[in-house]
Amino acid sequence: MVVRHWRSILMVSAAVFVFPASLALAQTAGDPTIDGDGTVLKKLVVKGDRLKPGSVADTPLATETSAETIEDKQITSFEDLGRTVEPGVGFNRTNGSVNIRGLEGARVQTSIDGITIPYLDDGARDADGGIDSFDFATLSAVDIVRGADSSRAGSGALGGAVVLRTLEPEDLIGDGKTWGGVFKFTYDSMDKSWGSSAAVAGRFDNTSVLFQGGYKRGHERDNKGDIDDYSTARTEPNPLDFDQNNVLFKIKQETDSGHTFGFTAERFDRNKDIDLKTTQLPGGNFLPGQNDGIEDTQRDRLSFHYDYEAVDDNTLFDKASAVVYWQRLVRESGTDGFRSLSVIGDYSRLNEFEDRSVGAAGSVEKTYETGALTHLVTLGGDISFSKRNQYSSGEDSCDTVPVPTCNFLHTNQADMPNVDSQKLSVFLQDRISLGDSALSLTPGLRYDWYDHAPKETAAYTANPNYNGLPAGQNGDALSPKLLATYEAAENVEVYAQWAMAFRSPTAQELYLDYGAPGSYLRIGNPDLKPETSNGFEVGAKLGDEDFGGRISLFHNRYRNFIDTTFYPDPTFTYPFGITESINRNRVRINGVEVSAHKTFDSGFNIHGAVAYANGKDLDTGAVLNSVAPLKGVIGAGYATESWGTDVTLTAVKSVSDRSTSTFKAPGYGLVDLTAWWEPQQVAGLKVQAGVYNILDKTYYDALNTRNAFSQPAAYYSEPGRTFKVSLTQRF
Repeated sequence: MVVRHWRSILMVSAAVFVFPASLALAQTAGDPTIDGDGTVLKKLVVKGDRLKPGSVADTPLATETSAETIEDKQITSFEDLGRTVEPGVGFNRTNGSVNIRGLEGARVQTSIDGITIPYLDDGARDADGGIDSFDFATLSAVDIVRGADSSRAGSGALGGAVVLRTLEPEDLIGDGKTWGGVFKFTYDSMDKSWGSSAAVAGRFDNTSVLFQGGYKRGHERDNKGDIDDYSTARTEPNPLDFDQNNVLFKIKQETDSGHTFGFTAERFDRNKDIDLKTTQLPGGNFLPGQNDGIEDTQRDRLSFHYDYEAVDDNTLFDKASAVVYWQRLVRESGTDGFRSLSVIGDYSRLNEFEDRSVGAAGSVEKTYETGALTHLVTLGGDISFSKRNQYSSGEDSCDTVPVPTCNFLHTNQADMPNVDSQKLSVFLQDRISLGDSALSLTPGLRYDWYDHAPKETAAYTANPNYNGLPAGQNGDALSPKLLATYEAAENVEVYAQWAMAFRSPTAQELYLDYGAPGSYLRIGNPDLKPETSNGFEVGAKLGDEDFGGRISLFHNRYRNFIDTTFYPDPTFTYPFGITESINRNRVRINGVEVSAHKTFDSGFNIHGAVAYANGKDLDTGAVLNSVAPLKGVIGAGYATESWGTDVTLTAVKSVSDRSTSTFKAPGYGLVDLTAWWEPQQVAGLKVQAGVYNILDKTYYDALNTRNAFSQPAAYYSEPGRTFKVSLTQRF
């Protein structure tokens, strides 16, 4: 059987991660050339110092937001990241996904410490998302990779990648110290939330340990609605309470021969309780106070890490890195109420979507010369085994009151079979420098293989549409790339890249089966083809931290783009129609991104960025609603050694065309003002404050207003004037 055949290959391929480490250990054992008491690293590590060999972010297509910037800009969410330092990055709250260059969901890969955080999409009951299952206070850096880099990220990174790196002990331990810590408190009026986090790290000889924990509590996200009513008249957000907590633990053991071993344990949990006033009405089916909602996200992981950096020139590899992990991600969405008119009685739904995975990833790096050419070769790969299951539990009176309405109330079933997935990838790239010239070429090739195997369960056979187990699907792809870079002058790098990439269909896109005879149907498509892309990009990185910028122009074409289509049922079994996953033949997205900054000796600074993208279906001419409109950010600030301030103007163009939603988000301009103060009387203390949307403008995010409205437009508006304050104490 194909699966058994490939499973053997998968197990053997684990040698990609174990063999390099073993060779490196053997060749460097007994070579104690590193100072035995260990060198303490600086508090904040600059880009490149911490990148693993083969890292997705080691490319000119990537930008980094450091822990220092996260702190200075008071970034606590993806919305903050896109508003302050990454204008080409958005976050779609309706499906819980990051948007990069017009692609989102499963087309943007998110990873934390080299481990992919899967994007969950149940397709019908709103248990979507999961990629934001972390606290920004745990991060040492966020790298944004724009566009597909086929030899690095692999399946799931057609739009780009979000590469998260968590704190290391050396981020907290200052020069000449053996321990360090940080405490932070934040209040945000946007959702009336307060949060605190603390981290402490210590070093004992070559062993270092880090503990970090955080807690946050708040309410609903504000908007500009002012009608506190019920049902479809309401424009204020539904009342909401949430609790969020996280724990991070790390232990690292360094050796005198360049090897570092580490263990990480992490837990994140966020729970939301919602008073669903938009579904309630005096005298209606749900009376006031008789229908509540919940939204929960939980992620746990355990991982073992290995890193190696050669201490002399006689080793097989210059660098090596590997991680072995277990991870569990759960999204829950549900309601709990009492119906007073239709099918009278208790009503509840709890939809759970879970992904459990084990896997390993690793890479090795070697530099060598052949004549006038210098090669930097990177070989790596990854392997994972995951199980996805979805289940809807609940209660109502349908068992005792058989009325037509009950066709819409199917529960205590699965809307898709359990799916066991296996993935294997291997990549190889060679950065070739031409003698003493400033030109380098980097050809790369990646091989990806996947297998989705649906499993029969009692929950799935209880589905009213059950008609046997659908067929499994497996496939593979080769994704080449060619990157050229040229150092035109000091701090001036010009680059051009061509890359192909692919994405395998998700379990939901293949196997969703939601609905019931007499109502409607939403189904996947087991015959879907994987998406593929062909991308071109040219750009330049200019200057340094004091004066510089970047520009990039990109053009991407996609084949077999996975989407959905709606059509009437010719048999009238589903009188409200059928929605099915399909492949679109040809889709195109192109655009440009520009950013620049300048810091003057006087302490003043200016900065700005523009992001534009355009996407359409080349066969139908329909625009892609997932592409955000033109956005520009410009700001100016002043900083001394002890205080600083910054004012920023954000401008977004109106949406001119949409293929589905009738609402076209108008353009808007926002003004934000932030300031910080480090009193010299208290070492390590930093106080920050910000006022956002100072002019209290009413505006709409185009990414969150793509679907048809069930409430008045003001219900979907963004927050008005808000403020955020934070206090940070370093030890």
